[in-house]
Amino acid sequence: MATLQAVTGMNDLLPGDGQGARWQRLEAAFRETCGRYGFQEVRTPLCEYAELFHRSVGEATDIVEKEMYTFDDRGNRRLALRPEGTASAVRAAIEHSVLARETVVRWCYLGAMFRAERPAKGRYRQFHQVGAEVYGDDSPAVDAEVIDLASSFLQGIGITKFTVRVNSLGGAETRARYRDALIAHFAPHRDALSPESQSRLERNPLRILDSKDPRDLPFKAGAPSIVDALTDEDRAHFERVKEFLTALGTPFVVDPSLVRGLDYYTRTVFEIVDTSGALGAQDALGGGGRYDQLFTELGAPKPVPAFGFALGIERLLLAAPVTEEKKPFRVAVVAVAKPDEHATHAGVLGLARELRTHGVETVVDTRFGSMKSQMRRANDLAATVVLVLGSNELASGQVSMKLMATGEQRSVARASLLDELAQLQRAAAATGAP
Repeated sequence: MATLQAVTGMNDLLPGDGQGARWQRLEAAFRETCGRYGFQEVRTPLCEYAELFHRSVGEATDIVEKEMYTFDDRGNRRLALRPEGTASAVRAAIEHSVLARETVVRWCYLGAMFRAERPAKGRYRQFHQVGAEVYGDDSPAVDAEVIDLASSFLQGIGITKFTVRVNSLGGAETRARYRDALIAHFAPHRDALSPESQSRLERNPLRILDSKDPRDLPFKAGAPSIVDALTDEDRAHFERVKEFLTALGTPFVVDPSLVRGLDYYTRTVFEIVDTSGALGAQDALGGGGRYDQLFTELGAPKPVPAFGFALGIERLLLAAPVTEEKKPFRVAVVAVAKPDEHATHAGVLGLARELRTHGVETVVDTRFGSMKSQMRRANDLAATVVLVLGSNELASGQVSMKLMATGEQRSVARASLLDELAQLQRAAAATGAP
């Protein structure tokens, strides 16, 4: 029988390889950053009705056309593994009438997404994102503040070589004007365009600007700029966004070719691009923008202004510096007893539980082998302190303590053990050593 393996593009994350700790630190940093900006975490299902993404992401996008994992359940309902987080969050806000209770909602999320695309460096079929969404605020100030949140988070995890690219797609009137201008520009070159761009020409010509196909590049270079098609109102909004970003001290560049890949975006869009070279060709760390029409498209009774972004965790980890992981303060409790001395084994388990109850990370080799084998296991687990307990210690109310870094050993009264360990832990924290 062949050995079973993970699905291509869906990866295991194992303890002990250093990556798990980096993920946890990144997620903790994101939650902390979002908390400072007044965001609360929302969790949505991994699986939704496929219609949700058809209606929100857009029928003519790559995600819907060829990248979604869809299937029929036993009730013949068409379901999809979520390819992105915004649509699910908006669905949840509508379903639970969140905006009837709060005029402005600030949500953040972390979780797995799924797209059946070709795996590459930093691009997987199961991937993970962090994201933030604001509902109920149409001010250009919120656009700038959320972009600043994303930028601040990156800097906080040590990513400093990146560029924030911004653009405006305008509202419905601007989009209609620009669509006509793009069709007029690309139509004379239809036969020279890539087959994909030929297909997009009538359905969604803005997506041609996303093309990386060499056949499309010469025609993209001379394409009209959407900035020239902006209405006065859309232009004023974009000017305020740029002013607020400048006031926040968030560096950015205006990129008129930036359109993002999803149909629901209106007005401000942005993308954050790694400039360190760590990601190779897949240099986008993430991005987002404003999507003021999505609520009504998903069934809300009236429009709700909204702005959000998502960043790919796998890509962030590629771009973030690898720092030496601080070893935890860990205690191992070792039994000095024969195999049938169950009272001593029970005493070891009881001591371990007492320490854990007081917040001390404590491990026990519950196979209760020889003292040598238990000490070897404690060393393998990088224990900071080893506590040795036998029948003599149980009877006298003492514990033998060994500091693994120095080899120092001493006897400690059970009554003062927690205080001794607390002092050692504070000393370790002060010196940065375990």
